Amino acid sequence: MRKLKNEELNRLDIEAFKEADKSPIVIILDNIRSLNNIGSVFRTSDAFLIEKIYLCGITAQPPHKDIRKTALGATESVTWEHKESTVDLVKSLTADGYTILAIEQAENAIMLNELEIEPAKKYALVFGNEVKGVSQEVVDASHSVIEIPQYGTKHSLNISVSAGVVVWNLWSKMNALKA
Repeated sequence: MRKLKNEELNRLDIEAFKEADKSPIVIILDNIRSLNNIGSVFRTSDAFLIEKIYLCGITAQPPHKDIRKTALGATESVTWEHKESTVDLVKSLTADGYTILAIEQAENAIMLNELEIEPAKKYALVFGNEVKGVSQEVVDASHSVIEIPQYGTKHSLNISVSAGVVVWNLWSKMNALKA
């Protein structure tokens, strides 16, 4: 087996990325502190053609060297916007027909592996602060809460890991429905 060179991967350039059909998924970062986490979410969003990232509250915005370090250029390809209020954004996206899924541990949460999606729907995934998680007010405004099953001793995953797991899961399910 031979490793492929980057030029053999046939990736889109930024212009082609911007023109490509996007996954019907937006990501909401609710008061994320870590610039490296923000950059990692940009990179995951690029990989799965995410429609847009919303950076809310204290979440830092590009350009910043620590975001750039982990995003590896994805801040140039993925559309993003800053919003002061996550709750106001969630209400607006709900009015625009998005199904809001808060990624959190909560009563009556749906385990990610049990999540059923509908191919015609648009989804907004809310990822919360590294310490406090998704705010209760945002959880209350969401359609559902999704929990990533975990079986070890720790109570949570890093937000960038959570984003990768959840986005991959939704993207995979959407593409399976297309087939």
